[in-house]
Amino acid sequence: MAHWFHRNPLKATASVSFNFYGIAGSPAANKICNDLRTTRARLLEMFTDITCNPEIMKNATNAYFSLLQGFIVSLDGTTQENKLRFIQNFKWIDTLQGNAASAQQDAIFELVSMAFNVALWYTKYASRLAGKENITEDEAKEVHKSLKIAAGIFKHLKETHIPRLITPAEKGRDLEPRVIDAYTVQSQAEAQEVTIARAIELKHNAALIAAIAFETANFYQKADHTLNTLDPEYSSKWRKYLQLKQHFYMAYAYCYHGQTLLATDKCGEAIRSLQEAEKCYSKAEALCKEYRQTKGPGSTAKPSEQLFFLKLGGLIKNTLEKCQRENGFIYFHKVPAEAPLLELKASYGLAEPIPFEFPHLSEQCTPEVYATFDLTKGAKDDKAKPKQEEEVKPVKEPDLKPQKDTGCIVS
Repeated sequence: MAHWFHRNPLKATASVSFNFYGIAGSPAANKICNDLRTTRARLLEMFTDITCNPEIMKNATNAYFSLLQGFIVSLDGTTQENKLRFIQNFKWIDTLQGNAASAQQDAIFELVSMAFNVALWYTKYASRLAGKENITEDEAKEVHKSLKIAAGIFKHLKETHIPRLITPAEKGRDLEPRVIDAYTVQSQAEAQEVTIARAIELKHNAALIAAIAFETANFYQKADHTLNTLDPEYSSKWRKYLQLKQHFYMAYAYCYHGQTLLATDKCGEAIRSLQEAEKCYSKAEALCKEYRQTKGPGSTAKPSEQLFFLKLGGLIKNTLEKCQRENGFIYFHKVPAEAPLLELKASYGLAEPIPFEFPHLSEQCTPEVYATFDLTKGAKDDKAKPKQEEEVKPVKEPDLKPQKDTGCIVS
């Protein structure tokens, strides 16, 4: 297995019928409502279908979101809110807070909640693909792209659509800035892990690998710090993952920085850099154990027992021993007391989010059809008895066990 990623659960949602009896006053209006119901159900099914791929997901999301835009985009030629925006109630569970649901009668709440799940799907798809035996170069590229797509969706939601919500997200909810920022930065950091694996496989310059690893560690640290004011009950496990990855990639950075120093005949400084790599690696190892023992949302795994983790430990040990041998025979340099200050900037290999835009309004949603939705009739004709509130159950996700770890990075 080339990579191992922590994943929080998918968001769960209550079913939505889009039954607007009396309000939808034409066959075309009724068809939009029926199509909204079926495309929504189809998209929800795709989240847990292990045969789903990015092309299928894109088609499913476009089908639903293009129709949902008919409840959001102004269709009457004015700047006023779409009259259908607040007609339907939507209920969603968050990824961190168990079965506690949030509900808003707002189509934009549905838009951002469903798109959030789409972004999560891309991260889970990337994780599943990265966990395959003998991952190919094309598959590695797809992992890399999927993570950047996820980052782009999270970023777009935060910057463009979440600010339009009438009711702001509560603390610790998925749509709250700290949580969505953490998801964005984590997706970027994981994409850079693929870059690092590729650079190592192709034996790129050690200085470049050290710089990308350093930037990746900083991304994980940033994501962790973003979550530090959330309730530990639901954020601790996620934070342990971010912390262990931060120290893991700091170990990578110091290890490859040590190789760079040795190549420039700075053997004493190289030894000190490798010693610091050992410290970071040991800290990552301890955090792996803490991660396994910490309760909370997300998968449970044994990252410190995976070959990708063990290989770094062997690399640090062998490189340090080589530096010490060289120093004893050739250089006789004094080993500095302080670890080298890493001020590494990667010129290449940094993962930027892929810009995301929602699909255009469906051709079904014309001003003429929009005019046939009559809210006054709906209010007058609605004699239905209030239904018992539906319980939102967690999504039953596929039980995918990790495949055998071959230690392959990218073939």
